Amino acid sequence: MSANTNKACCTIPPVKSNYSDFKGSYETIEGLNTYVTGDASSKKAIVATQDIFGQQPQTKQAADIVAAATGARVYLPDYFHGKPIPLDAYPPDTKEKEELINNFFGGVAAPPKNKEILVNFGKTLKSRGATSVGAYGYCWGGKVTVLAGNSGTPFSAISQIHPAMISANDASSLTIPVANFPSGDEEQDDIDAFQKAVKENDNAGVSEESVFKHFKGMHHGWAAARADLEKEDNKKAYEEVYGLLADFFNKHL
Repeated sequence: MSANTNKACCTIPPVKSNYSDFKGSYETIEGLNTYVTGDASSKKAIVATQDIFGQQPQTKQAADIVAAATGARVYLPDYFHGKPIPLDAYPPDTKEKEELINNFFGGVAAPPKNKEILVNFGKTLKSRGATSVGAYGYCWGGKVTVLAGNSGTPFSAISQIHPAMISANDASSLTIPVANFPSGDEEQDDIDAFQKAVKENDNAGVSEESVFKHFKGMHHGWAAARADLEKEDNKKAYEEVYGLLADFFNKHL
């Protein structure tokens, strides 16, 4: 997959979950079908950006958890308009699958375009009364979220979880704190370069207020579509990362 250098992202199959006790409902916001959960009267808002498999049960469950733990209204927009990458497209072990994925990343999932969608979404939430807005994303969505954290951002803090396409240049451009939670499958050199750039970032609060934990024992996707919550170690790490994420947003929103 030319658009994504993370080998694990291209090879680990997603895991289905039986979670169905969803707390939220759907609204159309900025033309996107959006799962919305949490206190409707909250002045805090958080935008979650999916991975390429869309709004999977594990991702919606996470939105419910973050909303409950922060008191924020959490929004999970569908960037792909009901047409994410199918679960059975991974691993991309045929020419047809490779072509499908490359076209997806070059089209509807192009990160720069979706960064603008995310920024506009955050601005819309502020125009609707949110006084502070955060954002987090997984894999592809982590890239989009970090791109949205530079000059002119509507967000107060952002996070990337088992991110794809990690770039030190993105970290150097940040103007707000970032919580970085990579898995054991991301390239160590990329993680190190990103964290070094965060520490050297001289924009107010970025170096001092950012947080980092490397979930070295976890596979890429453990907190989203590839989460296998029947496995105790995955469940424990899933719970831990959302606890850390909630603490981060509780401090900055």
